Amino acid sequence: MKHLKILLLMILSLSAFADNWQTWRGKYGNGISDETGIVVNWSRTENVQWRTKLPGRAGSTPIIWEDQIFLTSVAENGDDLLLICLNTDGKVKWQQKLGTGNRNIRGNEGNSASPSPCTDGQYVWAYVSTGDIGCYDFEGNEIWKGNLEKWYGGFDLFFVMASTPVVDGDRLYLQFIHSNVSLLDKAADQKRKDERKSAGMLVALDKMTGSEIWVHERLSDAHSECEHSYASPILYRDEKREFMIVHGADYVTGHRLNDGDEIWRCGGLNRKDRYNPAFRFVASPAAVPGLIVVPSAKNGPVLGLRPDATGFVTDQSNGQRWKRDQNTPDVPSPLIHDGLVYLCRENGVLICMDAETGEEFYQERTHNNRHRASPVYADGKVYLTSRDGVITVVKAGRKFEILAQNEIEEEIASSLAISNGTLYIRSFEALYAIRN
Repeated sequence: MKHLKILLLMILSLSAFADNWQTWRGKYGNGISDETGIVVNWSRTENVQWRTKLPGRAGSTPIIWEDQIFLTSVAENGDDLLLICLNTDGKVKWQQKLGTGNRNIRGNEGNSASPSPCTDGQYVWAYVSTGDIGCYDFEGNEIWKGNLEKWYGGFDLFFVMASTPVVDGDRLYLQFIHSNVSLLDKAADQKRKDERKSAGMLVALDKMTGSEIWVHERLSDAHSECEHSYASPILYRDEKREFMIVHGADYVTGHRLNDGDEIWRCGGLNRKDRYNPAFRFVASPAAVPGLIVVPSAKNGPVLGLRPDATGFVTDQSNGQRWKRDQNTPDVPSPLIHDGLVYLCRENGVLICMDAETGEEFYQERTHNNRHRASPVYADGKVYLTSRDGVITVVKAGRKFEILAQNEIEEEIASSLAISNGTLYIRSFEALYAIRN
């Protein structure tokens, strides 16, 4: 009986520290895991719990809820687009066809399975860049299905739609920022075209039916490729306020959850006096209570914003905590933890800053290769993933120290996921479960 009690206490202790990873950036939507004891050293064979070959490439991040893993993928035929469910033993449980008509981009680095799924612990939602979207229960039964392009117009982006939805409460939130978005009000749409303004949308759907709750039409003076955003909406929430953050078309904006109306807007990310027509946003903002860190593109600025901002906050002291004029991460999203901001540039340079002031503590090279995945934090360590399959583990803190560099010898564009003591790596070939 004594041994049984000890065993039960151990199980309860482990479960208390186990996190689900329900969206592409985890439990809090910001790349932070509360778990401890996560693996530091591994290889293609060392500390590999299992490796499951996947039917096709994709850069979308797997999500995990308890003993089930969900991910999007291209099928073996290279054309169908799938939602796949695996158990945490690496065995495929079911798969559903979301759509067909895959498009590969950037030398097969990305494709139409780029958006990551999300879950509330009972259902999972996924869409692909053909516009096909579906909701399924954990047994793979279809709850509803539709096509976002038919509802809101074709996705006109230079590359593929890659924005990941957010599920919160009874709603599913999606952002559409691209070239051919048309306003619902035809007169307003014509006026916006006459004034040469671009349009975007933030949409809230009923998560259980797919029916529209509201749509917010988001105007901008951005033009050319700047109209194309590959970023994902980000939910901000603290004890006093909550809103959705939308990033694209030269601006970052905050929106009320009840109706989508704009609370604040911040520009200055693509300077008008030297406008770059190819300044498209890929990296998404990151947020913790009290701070929103906003990246831009192409070595542009990084902003630290206050969440209590209202109105137009560009260059307003009451809206901005700090501004870094250059060195933005172009693709990886920022990471904020324990009063520090980490920026992983595409070339593998890691920048560590003070979250309150923006003061730089270091700027150091990790691995000199293209970094497309966003960094994650767990147990005093920051994990950085490069395109060639090298994952660098850096000690968190003001002083730069590389703890390990691990290679699985397969290309990676997906961000890492952490759940129940396991590090999940999605390469272009397979899904890995890594643990001590």
